[in-house]
Amino acid sequence: MNDTTYRPILPFEHTDLLHTNEVEKLRAEVEAMSSRIRQYEAEVWMLKRELFGPKSERRGLLTPEQQALADIVGPMPANPALVEETSSSVPIKSESSSVRGKAPKSRKGNEINITGLRFDESVPVREKVILADELQGPNAHEYEEVGFKEVSRIVQKTSAYEVVITKRQVVKHKISKQLITASQPDVIFDSSLADVSFIVGLLVNKFLYHLPLYRQHQQLSAAGITLSRATLTNLTKRGIELLRPIVIEQLISVLDSNTLAMDETPIKVTRQPGVGNKPGKMKQAYFWPVYGDKDEVVFTFSQSRGMKHIQDLLDHVWQGTLLTDGYAAYSSYEAKSPDITHAQCWVHMRRQLLKAEAEETEAVTHALNLIAVLYQHESHIKQKGWSDEKKQDYRAQHSKPLVNQFFAFCEEQSQRADLLPDDSWMKALNYTLKRKRQLMVFLENPDVAMDTNHLEREIRPIPMGKKNWLCVSRRRHYEVELIAA
Repeated sequence: MNDTTYRPILPFEHTDLLHTNEVEKLRAEVEAMSSRIRQYEAEVWMLKRELFGPKSERRGLLTPEQQALADIVGPMPANPALVEETSSSVPIKSESSSVRGKAPKSRKGNEINITGLRFDESVPVREKVILADELQGPNAHEYEEVGFKEVSRIVQKTSAYEVVITKRQVVKHKISKQLITASQPDVIFDSSLADVSFIVGLLVNKFLYHLPLYRQHQQLSAAGITLSRATLTNLTKRGIELLRPIVIEQLISVLDSNTLAMDETPIKVTRQPGVGNKPGKMKQAYFWPVYGDKDEVVFTFSQSRGMKHIQDLLDHVWQGTLLTDGYAAYSSYEAKSPDITHAQCWVHMRRQLLKAEAEETEAVTHALNLIAVLYQHESHIKQKGWSDEKKQDYRAQHSKPLVNQFFAFCEEQSQRADLLPDDSWMKALNYTLKRKRQLMVFLENPDVAMDTNHLEREIRPIPMGKKNWLCVSRRRHYEVELIAA
């Protein structure tokens, strides 16, 4: 009989192999959970920043303890061609980004008066003279006029509308008995109740000042004028159609540029009109603004965000440098177009870095400081108003060492063993390094800006308009809207 008795294996008595597998499995789970926690913390931090943080994306040198420019980039070699123009170094601002100063007052320089209410010669002026009572009474001989004290106040008229009644005289030839009516003045639309000034005001109020037609209709009613909403809509569409030839010519002028900036912004359109009281079905479409090197912008439209619209717009009609954000469609278009040089926006890249600011504050701050100094150099170039040659020389001397140091820092950070692929800092580094060539184009071409901010400022009317339009209904309508934009 075998004396060996049965004894169950206790939980802690696993084999070495099983123990190793369990440890590795737990370690992987912990790393995955840690990665998710860091991601959630970053999202919470970004949400708090959106709600309570500064709205501006600008960054100066973020901390008082941060290194000076000379410590960051080292000594700069002198450039004899720029010694006279750059005898002093670029002033580097080191204030904290949370400190707000008093902005200088914006003056056009063509004001009539230099104190009180400022206005130029285009403003109608009506003088109201108040005479002293002392000069009107029985003792007026005891007083003499010294002068006047003036104060200017702005006045708003009750109504901005008026009705012009045009009377055309009718005469009859005595012999032939023929009736002859005086010639009619030129009008923009035959048999229309609206003068050209009214149509222009309608378009300006809607698209420049974002005043919807129903509010303009309320203003007309308050002024005692009865017009239907449909009349305002039809006048708007007919007026915009007159702008179509101008838009076509402006697009031709834009495509004559050597450097283009391009972006896309979404807009809701009705894919199918509603039946009865049911609303129509909505679909996402896009405006594609194009900005040329003569400070002209044209908004084009597409129902998709794909590369096809870029091809339809630029193929066989344009070649040069295309400045965009990091959207993949532009890179795909560059790969198929050998005549295109693709440059990308530093501001969009910087936004990726900001997403990792909560996780990697020190590293992100250092990267942002390098970018901030780059922008101070760009500001210095703009203030000087240099020619392309001097601008390129200055960038080669001052900006290129900073750019090289920035990408070297990103390369070094991407090799860190403690970073996981899902970390927001690693994602930002991969995004940046993948676009290194496109981000450095501005160093070789003085006409290329570092970012697309000049284009994004032109896009601002679109989101403002969307709050008033709510959507664009049917193809004819959104063609009209983009022409007016």
